[in-house]
Amino acid sequence: MRLDSTQNCALKAFKLLLFLCVATVFSTQTQARDFLRSPLVSAQYSYDPANEVDVELVLAVDISQSMDTEEQEIQRAGYISALTSQEFLDAIQVGPIGKIAITYMEWGGVDEHFVVADWTVVQDAASAAHFASKVSEAPLRQVQRTSISSALEKSVWMVQSNKYTGLRQVIDISGDGPNNQGGSVTAMRDRMVNSGVTINGLPLMMKSNKNTWQAMLNLDHYYEDCVIGGPGSFAIPVRSKEGFADAIRMKLVMEIAGISMPEPDNYFHTVSAREPVRCNLFD
Repeated sequence: MRLDSTQNCALKAFKLLLFLCVATVFSTQTQARDFLRSPLVSAQYSYDPANEVDVELVLAVDISQSMDTEEQEIQRAGYISALTSQEFLDAIQVGPIGKIAITYMEWGGVDEHFVVADWTVVQDAASAAHFASKVSEAPLRQVQRTSISSALEKSVWMVQSNKYTGLRQVIDISGDGPNNQGGSVTAMRDRMVNSGVTINGLPLMMKSNKNTWQAMLNLDHYYEDCVIGGPGSFAIPVRSKEGFADAIRMKLVMEIAGISMPEPDNYFHTVSAREPVRCNLFD
């Protein structure tokens, strides 16, 4: 009799547990259907292995008024040469996936952003040449102000809103002057780095021997202290028109391959005992 009661209780307990499990599954499925009704959320978290890349790279290029036509042409030619170089293509193959997603954006003042070449997957010489051709065929522009902060914010938005999934996200920003519009560049830099990107710099100092502004500013120090940030971030100053293409090629190889390289005096300068730059002096 006691055994029958025990079995009866066990049977009732089993039925109750089964009912709760069914109810839970039904509730979960209903919630899942409700969640999937939102196309925005569904699209945001969609995943496609075909869109996996080693690096999502934004080339953010300064076209402010201080960049004359000759300098813009040298800058454009330097990027085209670097993007089609064998060193760049070899660096892509170092990655576990063997391809990157890249875009080329020109920038000036607040909200002055021009996407010259939209997101493109580069994995071989043909795709690199196709991307470089978009850059070479675009007309040159020139704008008034220099908002590094706005360029950083736009660049990170471009990374976050594209369809690619990269192992690393890198913003490569070039410029020949300090941030002079759009608020604090360091505050924006810190916000963007907190989102998970690395910001590297290409301070253009080709006029430093004849331009008191750049010589007094030490633009390379400004980029080191105020602009770059994130894991493995670095800045390579360009001090001559002749060295422009070499500097860009070295920078792209380091960014794509994610490797450390020797520090030749012509490119790298260690932040040592010098006085820190007052980053907000021009904001």
